[in-house]
Amino acid sequence: MNLTLRIWRQQGPQDKGRMVSYQVTDVSPDMSFLEMLDVLNERLILEGEEPVAFDHDCREGICGACSMVINGTPHGPQKMTTTCQLHMRTFSDGDTIDIEPWRAKAFPVIKDLVVNRGAFDKIIQAGGYISAPTGSAPEAHATPVPKADADAAFEAAECIGCGACVAACPNGSAMLFTAAKITHLGLMPQGQPERDSRVLDMVAAHDEAGFGGCTNAGECTPACPKGIPLATIGRLNRDFLAASRKRSGETATAG
Repeated sequence: MNLTLRIWRQQGPQDKGRMVSYQVTDVSPDMSFLEMLDVLNERLILEGEEPVAFDHDCREGICGACSMVINGTPHGPQKMTTTCQLHMRTFSDGDTIDIEPWRAKAFPVIKDLVVNRGAFDKIIQAGGYISAPTGSAPEAHATPVPKADADAAFEAAECIGCGACVAACPNGSAMLFTAAKITHLGLMPQGQPERDSRVLDMVAAHDEAGFGGCTNAGECTPACPKGIPLATIGRLNRDFLAASRKRSGETATAG
């Protein structure tokens, strides 16, 4: 296939940035999207030009590093698929493809398609952990977990922290990411000691990082390559309300 790529080029955080067009030829439909960009970069290097900077790591749809907006959709047109697992057979000969970085206040552009997602780390640091005694692992069935809770926790734990939910949200909210982290710990017995403080602290870190508020636009779940359901945010809201009431009651009692 012969394609026209319109790629966002930005030298640094202070650079204004612009879309630059490139022609790529003889693209195999069996190439992944990142392999196609590799071919373009090899050509640019041989021509003495600056290659396009983009994040990648495992290239197996696990790490969430390959974050870019393709034709206006985070990770591209194929549902439940990361950019690295998107293949060129999804496109047609002669297509024009727009490639941009995540767009969010909390994800400033570092260079080209690479953004700083350190704000996610701050949310995790605020409460994405459990208190556990050191020593050997407990017996697998020592603490029974209801099947429904185990399934919901596993589903939430599939979040790879790519940030597609933020890029898709008109408010730039990371509430689906935050809810997934709160849910997969809050449903497990091991996560109960910090359950209340976790939801309050992680939501506070979310807001402090500059992410927008959730208004239930529902754009996050369709963009999520792991299909984290919107109901996860509802669970966060219930936990947040309950924890807020408890903290208010404790404050009133102490006063």
